[in-house]
Amino acid sequence: MDFSRLKQAVPSSPAFILDRQQVEASLQALAHLRRQSGCRVLYSIKSLPLSAVLQWVEPCVDGFSVSSLFEARLVDEITSRGGSLHITTPGLRVQEIAEISTRCSHISFNSLTQAQRLLPEVEIRCSPGLRINPKLSFADDARYDPCRRHSKLGAALQDVAVAPLLRHIDGLHFHSTFASRSFQPLLATVQHLQEVLGKRLHGLRWLNLGGGYLFDQMTDSAAPFVEMVMRLRESFALTVYIEPGNAVVGRAGYLLATVIDCFESDGKTVAVLDVSVNHHPEVFEYQRKPSLQEESPDGAHAAILAGSTCLAGDLFGEYRFDAPLQIGQRLVFQHVGAYSLVKAQRFNGYNLPDVYALDADRFELLQQYSYRQYQEQWLPMASE
Repeated sequence: MDFSRLKQAVPSSPAFILDRQQVEASLQALAHLRRQSGCRVLYSIKSLPLSAVLQWVEPCVDGFSVSSLFEARLVDEITSRGGSLHITTPGLRVQEIAEISTRCSHISFNSLTQAQRLLPEVEIRCSPGLRINPKLSFADDARYDPCRRHSKLGAALQDVAVAPLLRHIDGLHFHSTFASRSFQPLLATVQHLQEVLGKRLHGLRWLNLGGGYLFDQMTDSAAPFVEMVMRLRESFALTVYIEPGNAVVGRAGYLLATVIDCFESDGKTVAVLDVSVNHHPEVFEYQRKPSLQEESPDGAHAAILAGSTCLAGDLFGEYRFDAPLQIGQRLVFQHVGAYSLVKAQRFNGYNLPDVYALDADRFELLQQYSYRQYQEQWLPMASE
């Protein structure tokens, strides 16, 4: 990536830039797993449902994973929908289930009670499944641990093992970690699943291993994962799915910002940017310092990069630079492709970043937000 050219070529700031070449590089890692193991790959659109992304990834995946009726509609409208469309969510509504089950090929109910109530409403073309909670925690932060105590995500595996409802279920879905760069949690979870369910796995048609793994950045060998998937396919005749999101787009997004003020505060330099952590909320949620392209770890000049809202904690972190920051200087945050635009909001009335696609050397403006959109959010609904 030529960041100097990016900062010169993109006319507006702040801006979110999505790099097609990086998306395709991430998809290549998934294609390798797919070829070796025979697993099927679904893109989890909750990480970034941008229409360009759906169109870029569609030829490279076996379908999509969604978490709501709106997401299901979006996939239907933007893609040719030749592949699978899986849904699981705690928020299934009885008034939406008929449409969801006609749009989706697979539905994983989030609980035994949800399945009991809504399974009779599911259209016959939709393959019913059940999300399970294997009760194995691997995430350090309980806020992002699907298997935390009192979890709302999935039916307890031990309860599912003895549930009569399992006779009416085609598949199981689980998700047990977050942003893992190791296959070990996944291997341990599948081993536990086999130990608890045993021969009951023979009555199923598919198994969705969920997301939470950065398949493009794994630090250990894929060989045990490949062997595990092949064993599930051969021993139980299961179709095995994975549904990466962050692993597809996480490293493909950049957030371009401009320094609009610099001053000293209690002996430290504060540089105010024309963006906010509200444009990349995971910075605030995780108290994470995002990667900055211009940072020089041994630089002689330090500055706290602050967002432009009145929230005291609207801070990206303290960074070091080779030279003092200047008003008007452009900076680029990296690896912000996932869970940024989907969570971004206009706190204090600051507009959302313009959205660009970078395809080879060409920048294309995809979305530009306006005051009118902000105004419509807060005005009464117009009468017809």
